Amino acid sequence: MQLLTDNLLFGIVLSLAAFEISLWLSRKTRLAFFNPLLISIFMVVAFLLATGVEEEVYQKGGQFINMFLGPATVALAVPLYKRLDQLKQHALAILSGILFGSAVSILSVVFLTMLFKLDHPVIMSMLPKSVTTPIGIELSRQMGGIVPITVMAIILTGITGAVLGPAVIRMARIKHKIAVGVALGTSAHAIGTTKAIEIGETEAAMSSLSIGIAGILTVLLAPWLYPMAAAFFSLIL
Repeated sequence: MQLLTDNLLFGIVLSLAAFEISLWLSRKTRLAFFNPLLISIFMVVAFLLATGVEEEVYQKGGQFINMFLGPATVALAVPLYKRLDQLKQHALAILSGILFGSAVSILSVVFLTMLFKLDHPVIMSMLPKSVTTPIGIELSRQMGGIVPITVMAIILTGITGAVLGPAVIRMARIKHKIAVGVALGTSAHAIGTTKAIEIGETEAAMSSLSIGIAGILTVLLAPWLYPMAAAFFSLIL
């Protein structure tokens, strides 16, 4: 076993194998709960616990997967390029939706974390929950958050949005393709965009656009919106 774990490819092969199995399960069951990312996380953790392999050993190879987060996010601009005409036509509505979505995300985090009386570093860690991981990690560091909590919050937010988002959209009777894409991208970042890609090309384009703009807006809004929201909620809680 040590011969395998000492190899740098161990973490990479384990991650890819877990994801491929999870993807197969998702396609076979067609159940929203069987999100490939969610199931693959559980599989990797279960394997490490069952074999006694340390997380540091896994990260020797697994860390190389993190290097592709940035390029993978940039690659989402491809479907957006194909829908530039729709972006120009509905620019104001799209930007307004992303702005309000980002603001509501921040306000909801402040309200809930203060309601449950969580510590300040935890609040800072949760604020970037709806932006893509590279942006969320840097914002969390700058605001004094705890990066592992931020990463977990981002993953859980994305998975929740991808699993429950389409059902909520149907319940709200949102049928406009652009609105669906903006909603998924703003609330559930890249993981939500994977669901938008399954729905349609327009939804995918608008969702990928929302990831970048929501990230920028969150970086700009969070530092000054948090103190205002915290002061207000402290009066009513």
